[in-house]
Amino acid sequence: MNEIYDVAIIGGGPAGSTAACLLAQAGRRVIVLEREKFPRFHIGESLLPYSMPVFDRLGVREALDRTAQPKYGAEIITACGSCHLRFHFRNGFHLQHHRSYQVERSTFDKLLLDNAAAQGAEVREEAGVAGVDFDDEGVTVRLAGKDAAIRASYVIDASGRNTVIGQQQRLKKSYPNLQKFSVFAHYENVRREPGDDGCTLTRMVRSKDRWFWVIPLSDTKTSIGVVTDTATFKALKLSPEEMLERSFDEQSHFREILDGATRVTPVYSTGDYSYRNTRLVGPRWMLAGDAAGFIDPVFSTGVFLAIASGEQCADAIHAALTKPARAPKLFSAYERRLNRVMDLYLRFVTAWYQHEFIEVISYPLQRFNLPAAVNAVLAGNINGGFSIWWRMQLFYLVVYLQKFATLCPRLSLVPSPKSPQPADPACVR
Repeated sequence: MNEIYDVAIIGGGPAGSTAACLLAQAGRRVIVLEREKFPRFHIGESLLPYSMPVFDRLGVREALDRTAQPKYGAEIITACGSCHLRFHFRNGFHLQHHRSYQVERSTFDKLLLDNAAAQGAEVREEAGVAGVDFDDEGVTVRLAGKDAAIRASYVIDASGRNTVIGQQQRLKKSYPNLQKFSVFAHYENVRREPGDDGCTLTRMVRSKDRWFWVIPLSDTKTSIGVVTDTATFKALKLSPEEMLERSFDEQSHFREILDGATRVTPVYSTGDYSYRNTRLVGPRWMLAGDAAGFIDPVFSTGVFLAIASGEQCADAIHAALTKPARAPKLFSAYERRLNRVMDLYLRFVTAWYQHEFIEVISYPLQRFNLPAAVNAVLAGNINGGFSIWWRMQLFYLVVYLQKFATLCPRLSLVPSPKSPQPADPACVR
């Protein structure tokens, strides 16, 4: 075992690539161990504006401007046809960043990984990890299927849902209230509304017991998926392909936009993906991205948190390598910060699955700038301070009271035989 690195990173996705690039830029010797060969298909294609400063640090902003579809906000359509809401990031409360990207993850993830290598990180693809051993001097990362290992001072686990260290130390805990199942695929020539909104906004269609995403990946390609309870999917006794097609058939909106469209990928599925590890750091290790935890795909927080946590891990470990005595404090601060952010989005996601959330968010409550505060959280403004915090508390209070009193118009969320009408200006955020 002659190879000694400052940092070994398990996983070359957005979290691992971000951390590797920044550490390499700082002059650290870093290796990325990625079990797959890029490019590869992955879900999680809608990014948030508050990742833009990190893209500048990584040096990939110009490449993304050339290759990725712009994203200026999101829209929510109720399946009953009652409301069609638009949230443009430019209208968010105290938002500094007004746009982001819609990306094909195969292209995006390879861009980030190749960029890390170009900055000086050593990248090994098709290099699985069997386990990690710790001692007072550093870590030993054992490679799968080989009598070989990597020695490093620190390790960042960015292995996604495999969460190598989380599994090894039995830290992974699921959210019992978020046992969901998703089915998804890519389509060509999905019908879109004319203008910029049709090709730049993430669309969420909310039905009674499920919701759909519609993400424009290019001028012609669209990602579409459906999310429902795992128990609901099992009770249907359908294959993922049958589940997706039946869900489309039940929704007039999808019958309309898919008329003439062609599916160009297999139908993928995944379930019970919401979890968090009970510890996110140790004396020689940090968890980043999905290896730390994943909440839900609904508000596109997965890649956002992966990039943010990868950046913060890199900064903490770079500082710890310079002054080892600071490591415990730096790692503890990272764990508190990431847990706080995941708690913020966990509450938001949990509220989304309540019927009352849709009724409240669908009603134009402009007083106190509540829509703008919700918009800011949707954009990834996790450091908005008290001005956003108290508005979100008021929003959650209204959602809670809606259970007992009709503060906002009631919605059936039962699919309408007619496609929802274009957004009512009174409903637009």
